[in-house]
Amino acid sequence: MTIPAVPQRLAAAEPGWTDSVDVVVIGSGVAGLSAALKARELGTVLVVTKDVVASGSTQWAQGGVAAALDPEDSPEEHLQDTLVAGAGLSDPEAVRVLVTEGPDAVRDLIELGARFDTMADGEISLGREGGHHRNRIAHAGGDATGAEIERALVAAVKRAKDIRLIEHALVLDLLTAEDGGVAGVTLHVMGEGQLDGVGAIRARAVILASGGLGQLYAATTNPSVSTGDGMALALRAGAKVRDLEFIQFHPTVLWLGKSAKGQQPLVSEAVRGEGAFLVDDTGKRFMQGQHELADLAPRDIVAKAIMRQMIATGKDHVYLDARHFGDEKWRVRFPTILASCRSHGIDPVRELIPVAPACHYSSGGVWTDLNGQTSVPGLYACGEVACTGVHGANRLASNSLLEGLVFARRISAHLANGLPERREPVVDVRTPGLVDADVVPELQRAMTVGAGVIRSATGLSEAGAVIGKLIEQPADEPGTPGWEATNLVTVASALLAAATAREESRGAHWREDHPDRDDLHWSGSLDLTLPAVAERAVPQATFVPHVSEENHRHG
Repeated sequence: MTIPAVPQRLAAAEPGWTDSVDVVVIGSGVAGLSAALKARELGTVLVVTKDVVASGSTQWAQGGVAAALDPEDSPEEHLQDTLVAGAGLSDPEAVRVLVTEGPDAVRDLIELGARFDTMADGEISLGREGGHHRNRIAHAGGDATGAEIERALVAAVKRAKDIRLIEHALVLDLLTAEDGGVAGVTLHVMGEGQLDGVGAIRARAVILASGGLGQLYAATTNPSVSTGDGMALALRAGAKVRDLEFIQFHPTVLWLGKSAKGQQPLVSEAVRGEGAFLVDDTGKRFMQGQHELADLAPRDIVAKAIMRQMIATGKDHVYLDARHFGDEKWRVRFPTILASCRSHGIDPVRELIPVAPACHYSSGGVWTDLNGQTSVPGLYACGEVACTGVHGANRLASNSLLEGLVFARRISAHLANGLPERREPVVDVRTPGLVDADVVPELQRAMTVGAGVIRSATGLSEAGAVIGKLIEQPADEPGTPGWEATNLVTVASALLAAATAREESRGAHWREDHPDRDDLHWSGSLDLTLPAVAERAVPQATFVPHVSEENHRHG
């Protein structure tokens, strides 16, 4: 198979203005805002976000945040559930960090003003989701946890007068020094007075918290801003990206018809945690016997089971049955989902809910160590854009918000030992490139068919051929649509390289031409890098065996 060659930097005007801070945070979700609130104790902080501050993926998180807060639960049990979901590729050391530091990170959030749902005695109400053997999911507003966490963090940032914020700004590329380390970023600001247009921000450290890549696919739970910008930027800067083939498809996304595109409404796993179950078009429950947890099995298992059922029945969706909840439980526990269903003409109190898998979360991303450091000096990453080693081949439900909180804290704790010295940027001699924004719908179709839930060498090769042709369609002039399209083809090419190389089925990566998990040959990660050449480059995949924890985190 031919992996598409992608531009080495984005075509853009020369910076018309320059500014300088100590730390730039890219992204304003749970990871970015948490990092900014901690980093302000170390120096001047600037948060750059592509839309308004609250527009990212965090606000859409319904289920909650997982942490061992119940006296009958333990970090060790949370660790074991996470390792099982990760299908042998999670780093035990990183998971231990997550589960032991997680409860304090949640308590920090509460001190900032986040209000979680409580029981009559005032204790946090804890629910259960797929893959968890304990009730450990803290939620807010029933099914509006992300919105509440984002509200609390945005309020805290706005109270902090020492954090600058630039909205409606797309970060283009990193400024790099002679040693390859970070010297700052270039960005384009839309309508910010003196900071309008392309500019440069000099910085001692850059924290990537830009979210995921859901817009690679025709149907996703991600908002429109999730175009893989951070991963593409990191690849172009020479950073290592790991485990990108493991794209989690949420099994229960509201099915709105064959013509539906873009962001689709999520039906949280918490609905099944409260007793809802999956059925096919005949009313048959098909998760029984698939896994010991049946309808609450890890997401990859449920998504695969749904796809198998859809193939077997010739249908393009299945159903979720939660009619037994009754009106009151729907209104109190899942008001957001209830309103969403009803807005699309479905009453879950009386009707089955049509659902199908859709792209939800990237378990891989920019490789980091346990302090959030990437392979590029001065560049840090946290949240969905990062690969900390926690998720492995498949993220455990509700670990994502926790990961953002925990590793944002760890980045700031590491930077507290001393910010990097300010570096001088070198002139970028690489050939700029830009892809026409009109290619995005065809890109999404190719990735959905060839690199979706079910994959094969043939499908991946066909997707690569399509994307290779799309890259040949240049944009007329620089602008956000073309920059986003270029980032999407860059990340798509890297994902195809990893998915093609991994000839097994594991976690969220399902190859029908290699249907079995192969620990003998594939117990390890695939690292993706973009070779340093002047013009276009092909992402290279390198296998890193998990010989030891030391090798995994520092290999």
